[in-house]
Amino acid sequence: MYLNCHSYYSLRYGTFSEVALLQLAVENNVDGIALTDINNTSACMNFVQQAKKFNIKPIVGIDFRNGNTQQFVAIAKNNDGFENINRYLSSFLTAKTKIPDQPKTLENTYIIYPFEKVLELNLTSFAENECIGISIAEINKLRFSYLKKYKDKLVIQQQVTIRNKKDFNAHRLLRAIDNNTLLSKLPTTEECLATDSMHATEKLEESFKEFPHIIANTKKLLQNCTIYFGFNNERKNQNLNLYCNSFEEDCKMLLQLCDDNMHKRYQNPTEKVKARLQKELKVIIDLKFVSFFLINYDIIRYAKENNFFHVGRGSGANSIVAYIIGITDVDPIELDLYFERFINPFRASPPDFDIDFSWKDRNTVTQYIFNRFDNVALLATYNTFKYRAVVRELGKVFGLPKEEIDKLSKKVADTQLDDISKLVLKYGKLIEGFPNYVSVHSAGILILDKPIHYYSATHLPPKGFATVQFDMNIADDVGVFKFDILGQRGLAKIKDALAIIKENNPTAPEIDITNVERFKNDKNINNLLKTGGAIGAYYVESPAMRGLMQKLQTQDYLGLVAASSIIRPGVSGSGMKEEFIKRHRFPEKRKEAHPILLQIMPETYGVMVYQEDVMKVANQFADLTLGEADVLRRGMSGKYRSVEEFKAVEHKFITNCRKKEYQDELIFEVWNQIKSFAGYAFAKGHSASYAVESYQSLFLKCYYPIEFMTAVLNNGGGFYSAEHYIHEAKMCGAKIALPCINKSDHANTVEGKTIYLGFGYLKNLEDLVIQRILTERQIQGAFFSLDDFIDRVTISIEQLTILIRIDAFRFTLKPKTALLWQATFKLNATKIKHQTTQEKLFRLQHQKFEIPALHTHWLENVYDEIALLGFTIHDYFSLVTEEFLPHTKAKEMEAYSNKNILLYGKLVTTRFNKTSQGKLMRLSTFIDQDGFYFDAVHFTDVVHLYPINGIGIYACYGKITNRFGFCSMNIIKSKKMSIAIDPRQ
Repeated sequence: MYLNCHSYYSLRYGTFSEVALLQLAVENNVDGIALTDINNTSACMNFVQQAKKFNIKPIVGIDFRNGNTQQFVAIAKNNDGFENINRYLSSFLTAKTKIPDQPKTLENTYIIYPFEKVLELNLTSFAENECIGISIAEINKLRFSYLKKYKDKLVIQQQVTIRNKKDFNAHRLLRAIDNNTLLSKLPTTEECLATDSMHATEKLEESFKEFPHIIANTKKLLQNCTIYFGFNNERKNQNLNLYCNSFEEDCKMLLQLCDDNMHKRYQNPTEKVKARLQKELKVIIDLKFVSFFLINYDIIRYAKENNFFHVGRGSGANSIVAYIIGITDVDPIELDLYFERFINPFRASPPDFDIDFSWKDRNTVTQYIFNRFDNVALLATYNTFKYRAVVRELGKVFGLPKEEIDKLSKKVADTQLDDISKLVLKYGKLIEGFPNYVSVHSAGILILDKPIHYYSATHLPPKGFATVQFDMNIADDVGVFKFDILGQRGLAKIKDALAIIKENNPTAPEIDITNVERFKNDKNINNLLKTGGAIGAYYVESPAMRGLMQKLQTQDYLGLVAASSIIRPGVSGSGMKEEFIKRHRFPEKRKEAHPILLQIMPETYGVMVYQEDVMKVANQFADLTLGEADVLRRGMSGKYRSVEEFKAVEHKFITNCRKKEYQDELIFEVWNQIKSFAGYAFAKGHSASYAVESYQSLFLKCYYPIEFMTAVLNNGGGFYSAEHYIHEAKMCGAKIALPCINKSDHANTVEGKTIYLGFGYLKNLEDLVIQRILTERQIQGAFFSLDDFIDRVTISIEQLTILIRIDAFRFTLKPKTALLWQATFKLNATKIKHQTTQEKLFRLQHQKFEIPALHTHWLENVYDEIALLGFTIHDYFSLVTEEFLPHTKAKEMEAYSNKNILLYGKLVTTRFNKTSQGKLMRLSTFIDQDGFYFDAVHFTDVVHLYPINGIGIYACYGKITNRFGFCSMNIIKSKKMSIAIDPRQ
């Protein structure tokens, strides 16, 4: 009986979820309702799915509005009607145009005009599918209106937006946020009515008893509407099912691809390879996943044709078919990868590949996918109102000053708050967790059989690609499975490094970066792993990862794959990381593993490291089926379909183990290991895929370090700051040069062993100015002097001052102070106003100014660099004004194990962490005066006594701990050293 209901996906308007709406219907004895969110279909499919559980007939539609002005409500008679209204709404969302007063003809839909809108438009004729909506509050007006004669067109339109006064308060806050206004100044025209709530069916019919035909019309409309999507057990794969014209053609193409490419991966394929290939092909064909492989192959083929690097990872790397046809670069035979982790007949969802491209190439690949296939869209995700966002938005709504809002966002105690601040927190709880706006999923692309609008309306975010309005959870439930196309900087570093090497070393031999087998066996490359020299290499450069590899003495591919997984919090938190290191470093410790577990996982010494290990243990240790093992696998990824399902498998795991007469101590030790993986475990193929990319980066770091570090800097770095990557480049033998008018580009460039910093580092230098400089230099050649530069480049005194202060004119051999005076005399506001872009016929004769000798201090240059670049290329230790006490260097730490020593270090990175008891600690990485690293830990007892206050030189006094040959310091005391101030101050 309710044809105009809102959920909180009527963004910044509705006040409860679609599930709460269904619960409300049950409470009011309503057996059929229409969800019609405002210009949004995010909740529609889940509403249909959940309605079955509540035994309520679901109807879906859209409340079409311009701002808060309701134009009409469109309700779908069936799935075709839903597609039509989705397509219609999308046309306005995409073009960002206003919705008209009356829609075009939309087949298989009902159009309901609100009573007041009909009066406003003075409508006197209605199409067969058009109705007039009447709310309870409008019954009196109807009695005296010309519209009461349209008996067959009148229906009940009692809007449902709120449940009670609390909801109404939340609604008003949302409207104030949406209008960016104080709550006290929110116009009532921006609010719903206080009466826009649901009544019991009996009360609703009582209100309209004078107009029984309106009740009958409403019931008839509801009866004529049916919407269906197959969910869960009833769902079917909605992705593009055929790549070619028929399933037979698809199968033939996949088999041909395997035949054509086998020799590229296996020159002399063994029987094991052939058997594995046949096994996989049978499962892929039987389960009808052929088109899935061909679509991914098509995307990779396009990327390779355009010289776009890629990494195929995730569980897809477990497939030999994917390896042979080039989707992945990980050999599942070499690594004994578990194909059933990727595809098995018991999996609830089809397989998936995660494919990484360079962040520079990803949009081009995405555009290709949109052009290549018919029904394509990006997947959505919801940004919700989280605590800090709620506090900031409501703080503005209540008129709090910024200082108060900042204080509130830090979760201060109630005793420190005034009444208004307490109101912000009180009302904030009403909307915390609500969806705030629809965003774009970081990777998901949908390639479907049916038109995208069959499932959802689409909008056009800044990325410029059509995006649906539902997220991956509901997509998965209805059988819409995403293709993951991601962007990362590691691949861009590799590609750019190769280009820089070619330019800087034109005689260097051609590099085959795909020859990873050679890299895996290179002792020099592996030495970078075990000595912590992987700075700049994607995925393996963090302090924690470098420390772990030094503890493991990682010096081969398999070791790197394992390290990539055991560093994850699941393995680490369960204590199994420590156990793995012991068993890896000291073979006699492997005997401590339980014989059954050691037999199941010999490669990892009986320790569960990968998701596949959990499946193997569940299957071989506890006799669970592959389907049940997959429930565990999904559970530890946080993707189980229900807690009940997971609990049932847990119960069977324990029961089966007891039947096999295992002791409870062993059973629960193994089970707790499985549980500790929750949300963190990797598929082995996923780690192996990243390890391939890491080896490619490490090859470049090992043999072309200066060019590689330049590429790292040009792609926004990675785990560390630009300043630290510049330090690393120096350690690799590079000379760092400040931006130069005649040598620098927008990005960093290399000439021999000199890295010229790019103009892009100058924070306040305008892009247009950089463009002018580079264009002029390219066309007319290098600049000879400051006068020559001023003649040729249109520039303001403010912008020119930046270039002079950074010493970009040092080729003139004149001091910066003299150049600044010269620029001031020769370039003034008047000249800029009258300067034209027309080329001069004659070179201007410049006046010569005699400038007296000006004295400067080297520290001025340091502070100019910090001000303009954000860092200095000078040695930071030279700035310290305090005396250095006798101290030790980082390389000598091992000789002082379990002793207290003093180290001086420049801060590289720092972060807070929690101890196993939940207490705060701080982890920091420093470099000493020789440029070598040391790690330090401020434990709970000192973390607040000795804070880390930003970049600087710190005196660190503490005890040296030695874990498996890797030394770090437990801080007893630390202090930031004083540095020289700018002499100009």
